[in-house]
Amino acid sequence: MAPTHPIVACFHSALLNANNLLYDGTTNLISPLSSVQDRITWTQNEVMKPIQILRPFILLSLTLLISLIIIQLNNPTLNLNPKPNQMAGVWNRSFILWLHGLGDSGPANEPIKSLFTSNHFNSTKWSFPSAPPSPVTCNHGAIMPSWFDIPEIPVTSHSPKDEASLLKAVKNVHTMIDREVASGISPDNIFVCGFSQGGALTLASVLLYPKTLGGGAVFSGWLPFNHSIIEQFPEEAKKTPILWSHGMSDATVLFEAGQEGPPFLERAGVTCEFKA
Repeated sequence: MAPTHPIVACFHSALLNANNLLYDGTTNLISPLSSVQDRITWTQNEVMKPIQILRPFILLSLTLLISLIIIQLNNPTLNLNPKPNQMAGVWNRSFILWLHGLGDSGPANEPIKSLFTSNHFNSTKWSFPSAPPSPVTCNHGAIMPSWFDIPEIPVTSHSPKDEASLLKAVKNVHTMIDREVASGISPDNIFVCGFSQGGALTLASVLLYPKTLGGGAVFSGWLPFNHSIIEQFPEEAKKTPILWSHGMSDATVLFEAGQEGPPFLERAGVTCEFKA
């Protein structure tokens, strides 16, 4: 058995602590996350309680990111003894992009990064962009922060897709990634993560990017495109590992929508770890 890399042990310990806070020993969350519909109601009523909403959200986000990085570090093809300049790129030049859910905002999610206290994250750059205000079909055309249009809620495995607005959002995400690559950060050290609508956008952005990224984390997301789009996946993008987690009792993005993802990714040749 190969020796455990020190940072893996650190991540594993934090992961166990997060799981203990989130689960009651079964598959049930102790504090369920707010649904997209809850966020819509909140937006309409202009009543926001971010701390109560974000506490379980932040903890589970931590779990997702930790798991994703552990997968990357335990990859047998990963060189754990790189040259000094490569080591600087691995730990000192990394980028984490977080995409929020429908009706939310980037700044409201920024407390996530305060949970990463390891000195390995001292030079990690975080980005929490906000979606532009747009009319949303599933909310009767109400204008709210939205990455792309959602035709209906709850989202099921058979829900219609709006690929036109999705691909426009993907281009914007790619622009953010390209900016970091141009600054000197290796694509291997770039992670894209998202919740609900942000998770769906994460999936599309990672699989349509022309280079292999460090990983993508999808929480309660869905396949926001038709299966025919698989032909557009670059070969390098298929090498990006995906971590996908979905609540079994999710009434907004149904569990069946989440279950549809891994088989699709497998047919596309993408590595995906699914957690329910």
